[in-house]
Amino acid sequence: MDSRTQATEDSGRQEPATKRPRTGGRSARVRAQVLEAVGALLLEAGYDGLTVDTVAERAGVHRTTVYRRWGDVGRLLADVLDAASDDTWSPPDAGSLEDDLTALNQEVYEALTGGGPNLTTALIAAGFRSAEAAALSRFWEDRYARCAVVVTRAADRGELPGPADSRALLVAATAPLYHELLLLRAVPDPTLPRRAAAAAAAAARTGAYGGPC
Repeated sequence: MDSRTQATEDSGRQEPATKRPRTGGRSARVRAQVLEAVGALLLEAGYDGLTVDTVAERAGVHRTTVYRRWGDVGRLLADVLDAASDDTWSPPDAGSLEDDLTALNQEVYEALTGGGPNLTTALIAAGFRSAEAAALSRFWEDRYARCAVVVTRAADRGELPGPADSRALLVAATAPLYHELLLLRAVPDPTLPRRAAAAAAAAARTGAYGGPC
């Protein structure tokens, strides 16, 4: 075997490594542009006004690229939600169960009352229209899992009479905000985050949410 043949074979063995897809670079830029376009169009036109073609046009990306990578609107919405989960967010430690729940509720309140249409409410609405956008449930599962530490901290501080079901407690604390602001379309009340948190914390102190932390 001469050196040229050896070089050719070596090159062939190395070729697959040069064809591995890159996770950054142009691919990452295209994803960012497309997901930004999805969010903007969802705010402007809602789910019914969202199409692959309009997303491609807004993002400045060829439509075949969007179809090839995402396929349809449902998968675009699912990727928006998955991207929202790729953060390092964690619930703040405000020093007590009531204050921790109030801080969480304040974030929810601000997301739902951000002055006009906002992406949070638009995504929630879209989640009921698209099977793929049901990835919204995965997003909330992730958020509730991250927030379980709020209940763990309360137990460690001695604020609870025993183990508590973190999901049940967190749902009880946040539910009034979604009910009032999304379902009833009530006039935003800045005291709502604290009032809902205080009620849930008071119930927790009586053992109302007894169960595994």
